Amino acid sequence: MTELMKRILPTVQKPARYTGGEFNEIKKDLNGVRVRVAFCFPDTYEIGMSNVGMRILYGVMNRMDGVWCERVFAPWDDMEKAMQDHDLPLWALESQDPVKEFDMIAFTIGYEMSYTNILNMHRLAGVPLRSKDRHGLKNIVFAGGVCAFNPEPLADYIDFFSLGEGEESTPEIVSLYDRAKAKDWTKEQFLLEVSKIPGVYVPSFYEHRYHEDGTLSEIVPLVEGVPTVFTKRIVEDLDNAYYPTKMIVPSTEIVHDRANLEVFRGCIRGCRFCQAGFSCRPVRKKSANVLYRQAVEMLEDSGNNEITISSLSTSDYRQLKELTDEMIPYCAQNKINLSVPSLRADNFSRELMEKLQTVRKSGLTFAPEAGTQRLRDVINKNLTEEEILTTCINAFSGGWNNVKLYFMLGLPTETDEDVLGIADLVYKVIKAWKEHAVNKKRGLRVHVATAFFVPKPHTPFQWEQQITPEEYLRRCKLLKSHFYSKSIEYDYHAPDLSRLEAVFARGDRRVGPVIEQAMKLGAKLDGWDEFFRYDLWLDAFKSCGVDMEFYTTRGYGEEELLPWDPIDVGVTKKFLRLERKRAYENKVTPDCRHGCAGCGASKLLKEVQCDA
Repeated sequence: MTELMKRILPTVQKPARYTGGEFNEIKKDLNGVRVRVAFCFPDTYEIGMSNVGMRILYGVMNRMDGVWCERVFAPWDDMEKAMQDHDLPLWALESQDPVKEFDMIAFTIGYEMSYTNILNMHRLAGVPLRSKDRHGLKNIVFAGGVCAFNPEPLADYIDFFSLGEGEESTPEIVSLYDRAKAKDWTKEQFLLEVSKIPGVYVPSFYEHRYHEDGTLSEIVPLVEGVPTVFTKRIVEDLDNAYYPTKMIVPSTEIVHDRANLEVFRGCIRGCRFCQAGFSCRPVRKKSANVLYRQAVEMLEDSGNNEITISSLSTSDYRQLKELTDEMIPYCAQNKINLSVPSLRADNFSRELMEKLQTVRKSGLTFAPEAGTQRLRDVINKNLTEEEILTTCINAFSGGWNNVKLYFMLGLPTETDEDVLGIADLVYKVIKAWKEHAVNKKRGLRVHVATAFFVPKPHTPFQWEQQITPEEYLRRCKLLKSHFYSKSIEYDYHAPDLSRLEAVFARGDRRVGPVIEQAMKLGAKLDGWDEFFRYDLWLDAFKSCGVDMEFYTTRGYGEEELLPWDPIDVGVTKKFLRLERKRAYENKVTPDCRHGCAGCGASKLLKEVQCDA
């Protein structure tokens, strides 16, 4: 295989994607390995190598005695063609061994449009697509990630799902497999035992039944004694949890080619459209001294010249001042750029801005999400126009001339007035620049982007309907027609992709065959504009007899049994219903720091309190 690879690599783009051999990759002597795990990221090398979760679990598994975890990424189309021409199966980077030789195959699923990649990687590896067609303990397939909070579209293809954070559960799963292999268990024996690990869901143990109108009627256990509620796993003590300070240094450019410092998990905000904001609760932090130590270790080991401090809402980190006070002198001395994304306009301080520009000034990015105060209250953004403009004034008076503003179209209750409110807000930003900019010679650039609202599970808007693509494009056109200034750049997301995302986000098991059929028709790398083919998807839905409208423009009933109802992310359904009611009353719920709203997620904590 190695010789064949050598002949193929000069013929494809970015051959370094496929070779491995990077600094800090982990290689082990097979003589001491009992369990081999192929850790698959269902997208290209440059996307997967930027994923912090994959970095963490790669290290967690490789710390285990007798376990070797190797990385696998989806090939680009030129490499896939070369693999097919030379009958070359999908391989792992560290050993160059075919994936089908591994004991366990793990997928991390961060976004819905990677689903065809998952099945295509099965196909390229020579591994049967469906769980029922894989027998014995070889090639046990499991998956985790935020999309696992509605696992049903992939229920036929994944043997089991690991729900929530995997630092503690993954070693439990792999250790059980090690025991199962040593005792020569059947696949059924292993799945029954693994289902007893908290946070593990085995789809084949349950049958989904439907009403005549197509809605879900009941979820029936097929095996006696299996759980009916699946509570996600969380890590309580982040200070002592594993974090990869010896990160693999990529051998080619990746999307986020920098060190990444995760400061806390969870979110205090409660934006009603945001799946991560609810499903990642409760809030747990790392201490500033631990973060500083990890940052220095990462930078000195990897040689990176950039580090980002990130979480869902980074500026809500209580010790951000202390952390940046420590890091900025170090970064300045070593010519390292410090970036702080995920900032909110309501707590972005002039002091922080001035600190950051001492290292390197980059553009500012904010996400008001809606153009009018009424609609921002509906989505619980807890952000006023005054706060947005004050932030921009601080930035412009500090020398910034580049601002990115992100919005959504199609939010519940949105009207044309709300759409035009975006344009009104943008022109107020331009006016603020004209009045407060200290360097007008450089000119102003305001980048405006709109995305198509997608209702997501485990949010107050999980029941909402999605507007039609035609209506979305009408609103985009309406907004664009009110942008006259040369300072404004306007982009909008294509609606077809977001429509599919809604189907997969809220889909049930009937969607799985559609994904399989689309993959067989040639759908892959759907997150890349150059590969996405909506016509293939339309053909797949038609041939499988599945109506897209059922999952998109149809609003779900509040009392309807939802495919993801058995999965407990901590936040209660009662709380989500209350938040939806408050949305339609234009009422905001203050963030968690102003008083606990009773979402329920704190029940997951045993040793510590929620740090909201």
